[in-house]
Amino acid sequence: MRTISEPVGAGLTRTWEIGEVLLETKTEYQDLLIARTAQGISLFCDGERQSTEASQLVYHEALMVPPLLLAEQVRRVLIIGSSEGVASQLAIAMGADEVDHVDIDREAVAACAEHLPYGYTPQELRAAEVAESGVRVHYLDGWQWVADAAARERSYDVVVVDLPDENDDPAAQHNRLYGSDFLAACTRLLSPGGVVSVQAGCPTLWRNETLAAAWKRFTSAFPAVVYYGSDEHEWAFLSARADTVDSPLETMLARLADAPVQPSTIDADALRGATVPPRSLRA
Repeated sequence: MRTISEPVGAGLTRTWEIGEVLLETKTEYQDLLIARTAQGISLFCDGERQSTEASQLVYHEALMVPPLLLAEQVRRVLIIGSSEGVASQLAIAMGADEVDHVDIDREAVAACAEHLPYGYTPQELRAAEVAESGVRVHYLDGWQWVADAAARERSYDVVVVDLPDENDDPAAQHNRLYGSDFLAACTRLLSPGGVVSVQAGCPTLWRNETLAAAWKRFTSAFPAVVYYGSDEHEWAFLSARADTVDSPLETMLARLADAPVQPSTIDADALRGATVPPRSLRA
């Protein structure tokens, strides 16, 4: 039986048993593996699990639903990363008219559409590539897209950055999209009442360095920051508005009740509980 040892912290790994391999390749940017595991068809990038058939909806709703509820309005959404396409689909389902999905790795996005049973189908991806639907896919560096959008005075109601975890590898090009400069550049694209949101790592004490760094950046830059810790897995997300919001949670609860569709994995009680940051952050 083939296995993958995924690093999850200093001196710790998680072992995945790999069944049928559907695709294994090295793209211009990363090693890509799509294979069957105990959690269904699963996506691995550079030896790290990115999503699985069993848990992807929990992840993607935790990523997308809080910022979509926090934003004053949801018409135009920018998503950077998130190769599978589920995030784009959720934005449209929750009322967005236009989604710009920017991913640097064309080969990875195409592989996800071809082999994953969630996210874009190949037909949906082709339509998005030629702007035949509300979703438009662009193969470009996220930093370059944000800079070009600012030059065009393009604005968004929600900007979501969904990338592999920030790490200490100096060769990892995605790390620069976690920094304060990129966060500020994304913020400049926001329409009034707009929200910027990121995948922020893990709240577990022995691997929360990424989350602690993201929390510090967000709370230093924004008056209204909402934490969302998925209650079914080890993921944490941060969303923020540049303006003051008296009660972000009550705003989100009210909008959840009136949402065009109800999420499958988030309800009012989940919002109340999962938006309390860990004490390690609050302290």
